[in-house]
Amino acid sequence: MSHAQTRSQPAPALGDALAVRYAALRNLSEALVAPLSDGDATIQSMEDASPAKWHLAHTTWFWETFLLRDHLDGYALFDDDWPFVFNSYYEAEGERIARFSRGMLSRPTLEEVLAWRAHVDAAMARLIDREELAPLIELGMAHEQQHQELLLTDIKHALFQNPLGAAMWDVAGKQAKSRSDGWLRHPGGIARIGHQSDGFAFDNEGPAHRVLLEPFALSSRLVTNREWADFIADGGYQAAKLWLSDGWAWVRDKAIDAPLYWRDGEQFTHSGWRERDPNAPVTHISYYEADAFATWAGKRLPTEFEWEAIARGQEGEGPAHDPNGGNQLDGASPPLPIGADGLFGDCWQFTRSAYLPYPRFKPAAGAVGEYNGKFMSGQFVLKGASCATVRGHSRASYRNFFYPHQRWQFTGLRLAKDI
Repeated sequence: MSHAQTRSQPAPALGDALAVRYAALRNLSEALVAPLSDGDATIQSMEDASPAKWHLAHTTWFWETFLLRDHLDGYALFDDDWPFVFNSYYEAEGERIARFSRGMLSRPTLEEVLAWRAHVDAAMARLIDREELAPLIELGMAHEQQHQELLLTDIKHALFQNPLGAAMWDVAGKQAKSRSDGWLRHPGGIARIGHQSDGFAFDNEGPAHRVLLEPFALSSRLVTNREWADFIADGGYQAAKLWLSDGWAWVRDKAIDAPLYWRDGEQFTHSGWRERDPNAPVTHISYYEADAFATWAGKRLPTEFEWEAIARGQEGEGPAHDPNGGNQLDGASPPLPIGADGLFGDCWQFTRSAYLPYPRFKPAAGAVGEYNGKFMSGQFVLKGASCATVRGHSRASYRNFFYPHQRWQFTGLRLAKDI
């Protein structure tokens, strides 16, 4: 096509572009549950996780509540009782069932939830071109992307409880390549941290502000399963001197001796039990484990500011950011870390930074202001996106966060050192 022909084509309207993205987003959520039975989609393995069916319903509740109910004249709720069971933590939206009771929801059925999704999608078509709602629609799409990742990690934990080694997909996945050691050096100085573009970002990514960095280096690769096996063989889980006090208490209380999903030479995946790939990045570790390994290795975890200073400008690289818009999460490919180049896309990487508000941070007005700010206590920041993260969802300023004992997500580590 010539440049003249390109210029003659009108730019797609904002609503049209959003409509295409919205449809792809909603279709992906349903593709991810296609391999699941109603029973698979209903079970809940622990309080940190939610049933796959609940994720489908909760994201639909978000659209119905914050877009359709509040902005579409004459819209009536699909079912007046469902907000009580599909609200997550929004106090401003009233009472809700206890979190661990989500797995008791045998009704509505998966089929009924899918019918609700179709109803909401049809109604959203009447709002998608309203420019003043674009920021809220962008938030809704980012919210559903987060739940697509949670759906995958939560169902993995649920299937792990099955002694039959239940699998979602019968696909082995790619083998990782061995990566050589290398360090990404930074001279230190004043770095500008936080979201700095016109694109979408969550409220916790700003405001942008300045941070003073000392000279440091960040490993060019993630810690691997082979290295973690060496840590275990060297008595890493038995050496109290390597552990934070809370971490050592956790190890002893829970009898922790390996990453989650490990057993002799194998690792549980969405494709069931598979031979563990020694070159693949280690995943499903806690902050406590990451910190202990870094101490054992004679290094440390990076701060979130160090990680971001190195990563800025690399958002378009790595498997989580396909420039052609490809998406590994297509309902047919199990997420699997393979040690790809770049800082993004294999696993969320622990930093040593507490999850706290940036200077001048203010939560958004209304119920959506509960999205991030109220969780800024007792958690640590993770960076980089995982193999279960939707393409393009993360960026250098993105701040994921979990409690230090949690490890059911694709969490790993990249070492840092002072220079």
